[in-house]
Amino acid sequence: MATSGRRAEIGHRAAARLRWTGVLVLGLLLGWLPGAAARELHLGGLTFSDELGGFRLLAGRGSGTLADPFVLEEEITDDGPAILAIRGMRHRFGNRISSQHAVGFALTKIVRNRTSQAWSLFTLELREFADLQSPFGDGLSFGQASSAGRPFRSDRFAEAAEVREPYDEVQFSGGLLAPGERAAFHLVVTDTTPRSQFFLLQKRDSPLALEAWPDALWVPAAARR
Repeated sequence: MATSGRRAEIGHRAAARLRWTGVLVLGLLLGWLPGAAARELHLGGLTFSDELGGFRLLAGRGSGTLADPFVLEEEITDDGPAILAIRGMRHRFGNRISSQHAVGFALTKIVRNRTSQAWSLFTLELREFADLQSPFGDGLSFGQASSAGRPFRSDRFAEAAEVREPYDEVQFSGGLLAPGERAAFHLVVTDTTPRSQFFLLQKRDSPLALEAWPDALWVPAAARR
């Protein structure tokens, strides 16, 4: 029975990942573009933008060190992808968390749930390109092979599990965030071969949720890059 339950859990997560990929690619194909309502925050040499939609940046502060992390306050308003665009992490930005990587910073996200669903999982995934998962060779990670900023933590979710290969993800679980409530997430971001622009995908799951999404959100495999 334990094996059966574990297989069911793995299957559910795989199905959720495929559905999120479909939603993301559909949005990119439809041409999510920066709009008049998009907001940019300029902090410590980086630019953080909500231009790809799904959430709103409200405020930011900090310098990116472990003692003074970048703090982004935001609210997620949609059940689909919430994609944070980040620009400016070149070599001259430096490493502000004293890890072995070429560049790096500490990040705290304060996220309010403005959707109609409670969240039982909150997942953050790094990507150099919004519609392609981050492979090992791109150097972008959540401080891989470093102890800086660990353990990653949240005030509303008891557990944080990292996936390092074949993509870069931190999944927070062991909690529930109801509509209107907010949670804080603490982690680090690093790169050994920095690219000026990259993305942080914010994905949620609820006890109900993904099965109720309309089939129109699926995208044929031939349309994916």
